[in-house]
Amino acid sequence: MRILLIEDDNLIGDATKVGLTDDGYSVDWIKNGNEADFALKSSEFDGVVLDLGLPGMDGIDVLKSMRKRKDKTPVIILTARDLINERVKGLDTGADDYLVKPFDLDELSARLRALIRRSSGRAEPNIDIGNVSLNPASFEVYHEGKLVDFSQKEFALLRLLMESSGRVLSRSHLEEHLYGWNDGIESNALEVHIHNIRKKLGNTFIKTVRGVGYVISGKQ
Repeated sequence: MRILLIEDDNLIGDATKVGLTDDGYSVDWIKNGNEADFALKSSEFDGVVLDLGLPGMDGIDVLKSMRKRKDKTPVIILTARDLINERVKGLDTGADDYLVKPFDLDELSARLRALIRRSSGRAEPNIDIGNVSLNPASFEVYHEGKLVDFSQKEFALLRLLMESSGRVLSRSHLEEHLYGWNDGIESNALEVHIHNIRKKLGNTFIKTVRGVGYVISGKQ
């Protein structure tokens, strides 16, 4: 899952990026509102963590621009403890949630999981398809009741496909959501991850739609 972090404070931004990366997210960090607006127009993200006090375009205007374009990406705003009016304005402008600084990184990660879960139409925390069960919070995958080990990128790819079961996802879409701007991508990296997942869960769990992409069939 790919997150856009928009925060101009170096200490908060660095700690947040490290924490979310450790939790399996691919994180792009921007410190300027104008650059953030451009990034949101040109790239796809699964969630946005947005500070409101930004140089250039402020956070509220970034949020207004998103919602005006009908961009439904979940947004968590970061606000100062004593600025209740900022939280109210942010929520009324289209934010989905907020956290007050200083915040706990585990709570931020949990709130992102909840927002992404709801945006995909799920109520339950686990994603269950056939004999495979994936838990986004614990990074565990069970196949026929047995725990299976996955690398971070394999887990992220499997989660993307299971979140979108029944939909064919193109290679470009998967790469867009798996890798940030600074991530080096080998030309066959996606195929290698697909191959490894199939070895662990069976060759038929992920289907290839030639010339289009990949899909996991079945209902959650």
